[in-house]
Amino acid sequence: MMLGIISSIVAGMCMSFQGVFNTRLSDKIGTWGTNVLVQGIGLVITVAALLITGDGNFKNLKTSNKLYLLGGVLGAIIIYTVMRGIRSLGPTCSIAIILVAQLTSAALIDAFGLFDTPQIRFGITKLIGVIIMIIGILIFRYKC
Repeated sequence: MMLGIISSIVAGMCMSFQGVFNTRLSDKIGTWGTNVLVQGIGLVITVAALLITGDGNFKNLKTSNKLYLLGGVLGAIIIYTVMRGIRSLGPTCSIAIILVAQLTSAALIDAFGLFDTPQIRFGITKLIGVIIMIIGILIFRYKC
C-alpha cells in the first residue's frame, strides 16, 4: 500500500511538471511538435526500461481487450489538452480541474466496475468530496 501511495505522489508531481514543461516547449515548437517529441522521448525511455527489466510479455497481447490499445491515443490527447489547459488557465487551475475530472472518471469506473476493474461503491461521502473540490476550484479561480 505504501508503494502505491508513494507512486501516486510521484506521478502527480511528475504530471504537474510535465504539463508545464510541455506547455513552455510548445510555445517554441508548437503543440503537436511538442507532443511528437515528448511521445518519442517516452518511447525511447520505455523501450530501454523494457530491455533492462525484461518486464514484457507481448504474447498475451492476442488475448487482451483491444479497447485497451487506445491508451496510446489517450496519451496523445492528454498531452495536447494539458498543454491547452495550462496555457489558458495556468498550471494550478488547470491541474485542479484535471484532478476533479480524473477523480470523477475513476469513481465512475469503480462504481460500475468498468474495464475489468472490481466494482467499488461510490457513496455520498465521495460525492461530497468531489463537490468540495469543485467549490475549491471556483473559489481559487474567481475569488483570488
